[in-house]
Amino acid sequence: MKALRGRGQKVLYLDYDGVLHHENVLRHPRRGIYLAAPPEFTLFQHAALLEQLLAPHPDINIVLSTSWVRVLRFSHALKRLTPGLRQRVIGATYHTQMHEAAFAMLPRGVQVLDDAERRGPADWLALDDDGVGWPKEHRHRLVLTDARLGLGAPNMAAELARKLAMMTGREKETP
Repeated sequence: MKALRGRGQKVLYLDYDGVLHHENVLRHPRRGIYLAAPPEFTLFQHAALLEQLLAPHPDINIVLSTSWVRVLRFSHALKRLTPGLRQRVIGATYHTQMHEAAFAMLPRGVQVLDDAERRGPADWLALDDDGVGWPKEHRHRLVLTDARLGLGAPNMAAELARKLAMMTGREKETP
């Protein structure tokens, strides 16, 4: 496997479903990808908000930790993001050289931690609605969203902004 980008850099691991939009995303052969959710929810409705939250932190890169990469492939998953988010993406936790079924069976926390160990970022956070499989010593790196409201949940943007500021040294962690 080729060397992964991001060594010594700051990385945000990004899930899509339950983060950038409601968790209930379906795929139909003719209809394509759609949300099976009330009409106030739309696909990627919080992408612009994430782009805004990342704006003060130009040194933070994105690694896609979404199942969209495994199911639809990296290029298709990447195209769905806003241009501002797309330019930050340096890779994904899943690569076609991996054993797909074995990777899919791993909890998200393990998938992300395995990638972080291979990639070697200086610091990292994960933005995800899946709290399963996160080792206790890395739980502080997870910004856990509500699966329905995602990044739009009350106080979620503020929590992510605070953790991004801590990661980039713009805010010191308080006990």
